[in-house]
Amino acid sequence: MKETYSKETSGSQALRLFGLHGRRALVTGSGRGIGLALAVGLAQAGAALVINARNEQHAAAVAARLRDEGFEAEIAVFDVADAEGVTRAVDDIEARIGPIDILVNNAGIQRRAPLEEFAASDWNALMRVNLDGVFHVTQAVARHMLPRGRGKIINVSSVQSALARPTIAPYAASKGALRMLTQGMCADWARHGIQVNALAPGYFATDLNRALTDDPEFSAWLCKRTPAGRWGRVEELCGAAVFLASEASSFVNGQTLFVDGGLTSVV
Repeated sequence: MKETYSKETSGSQALRLFGLHGRRALVTGSGRGIGLALAVGLAQAGAALVINARNEQHAAAVAARLRDEGFEAEIAVFDVADAEGVTRAVDDIEARIGPIDILVNNAGIQRRAPLEEFAASDWNALMRVNLDGVFHVTQAVARHMLPRGRGKIINVSSVQSALARPTIAPYAASKGALRMLTQGMCADWARHGIQVNALAPGYFATDLNRALTDDPEFSAWLCKRTPAGRWGRVEELCGAAVFLASEASSFVNGQTLFVDGGLTSVV
């Protein structure tokens, strides 16, 4: 029998594909910046939130503000670089709050210095948070997702996974490694019903990029270099995150989605 379609049917199906109602999302480093914007975007699509930060008072204040705006939000206080603390926190979320359906690995740090002067302590700090932290959190969450046979994992990478700039070689190395870790997670877990993908933001006006946003020369160069002709706004990452967190991306796995105003598409 020939299937028929209507605008109403198509619209309802689209809403179902992209809707996150009944899903719970843990977003690391979601007290500010890109992490908070992604958390809000997922909540607007229907997801219940678990806000993560290292400072309990800050996390509680963010969650309270979100609840005042009508969203469902709990908190989980842990440092992504503390492997044992991560495991305890994830197990507590699963037992006390409920299953984690969506994980967004957003927590990250930046350090800038000429490579020949880059301190070993700064290198180690970058890798502990930007790479080791993703491994710790994802492993802890995946141990719960695997028996359920489903889950969505989104790693926040960067255009620096594909492009290098002076003074941030270690940061670029951490994000390049994260891009490959995303593919490795896909290789291990796709057959178990888990989709693992990465978002690679371009240049967005955040605290992490304050040194650049405050530099008129760099800002002018960036706007000229980027086909869109401007800095990104953090809320412009939300559509891509909702797509990767929803059933709309059910056969998308191991991919890195660049959200960069065209920066990596041109010479």
